[in-house]
Amino acid sequence: MKIAMVSEHASPLMAPDAAGVDQQRVHVAELAAALCGNGHEVMVYTRRDTPGLPDRVRTDRGYEVVHLAAGPAERLESFSHLGDFTSALASDWYVHTPDVVHAHAWTSGLASVLASRRTHVPVVQTYHGLGIARSPGDSHASERIDVERLLTREVTHVVASSSNEAFDLMRMGMNRSRIAVIPSGVDTDTFTPDGPRASSSHPHRILTVADLAPHDGLRDLIDALSTLESAELVIAGTTREAKQLREFAERSHVAERVVVTGEVARSAQPALLRSADLVVCAPWCEAPATLALEAMACGVPVVATAVGGIGDLVVDGVTGLHVPPRGSAALVRALHGLLVDDTARYEFGIAGRDRACARYSWERIASDTLRVYQLSRRASGSRASTDRPSKV
Repeated sequence: MKIAMVSEHASPLMAPDAAGVDQQRVHVAELAAALCGNGHEVMVYTRRDTPGLPDRVRTDRGYEVVHLAAGPAERLESFSHLGDFTSALASDWYVHTPDVVHAHAWTSGLASVLASRRTHVPVVQTYHGLGIARSPGDSHASERIDVERLLTREVTHVVASSSNEAFDLMRMGMNRSRIAVIPSGVDTDTFTPDGPRASSSHPHRILTVADLAPHDGLRDLIDALSTLESAELVIAGTTREAKQLREFAERSHVAERVVVTGEVARSAQPALLRSADLVVCAPWCEAPATLALEAMACGVPVVATAVGGIGDLVVDGVTGLHVPPRGSAALVRALHGLLVDDTARYEFGIAGRDRACARYSWERIASDTLRVYQLSRRASGSRASTDRPSKV
């Protein structure tokens, strides 16, 4: 099958050991590579945002990246040159017509739907998070939500990352039969229980990742640390609230046991995860499930709030524990109970690794996604035959 992926603002081409990589880039790169590994032809279309990039690049993983000229070759607001990007996309597809289009994020979806009208190629949409699940301070939320509602009517299928997202799509008016729940995947050959571990100076280590918003639950975790005298808290990544978090840790008298690492290179992430006794993902609302998934692949138990894709991923009492959002007391109980129970952590870790390999390997994700492509092609053919005038 000839597959066109559209990732307008997130190219899959990235430095091999980059830190803080946009997860959409990783998702597109890994899915494209897995599909190529199954014998399909994949072209990823993105906007040229750096001078000197070639028009087309064949990667060593099999897929081709097409850089489309749309405005100046620099980083821009993702929708400021969407019209030019759409025109370039339509022109390329008129010559290199794909069998199916898979759009990633709402701007890519809008461009794909408009560009495909000339060739009648079916479009599959992945939102990578809906606008209605974002924080209220997003200045473009209203425009984004309107476009996302439009896309639910125009695309053949939507790939939702979680059951929560599927419910949101149905509330937006989309028929359940056109929604497929397929999560993101994990590289189970890189994120494994075996391998080097980052050093630690405390008996126990709790690991989490910084987000860019107050709803990431970091204050709840720092507050819980005050009752866990043997543990240190490592916050990987960067956050705009770093100064406020340090001050909060000082007021809670745990500052000497809180470490904010800054962005961590991809090659160092597995060793950091393996060094943790527990990984905590405690956002108050929808958030990426990447950390929980990579922790499970490394055999580390996860304590998580059951929001968004994290609730689907972490099986309560099997691969980790669920706690309520903003539930400080429940979080303390879960952390304390697991830190003193080596057997439970070991059993959760084994179950987490098994679940990651069975359900979330990129080979499995690619296989599930391919079935959606096939359904979309059949649905598109049925729609086209319905639209043709009947012979008299």
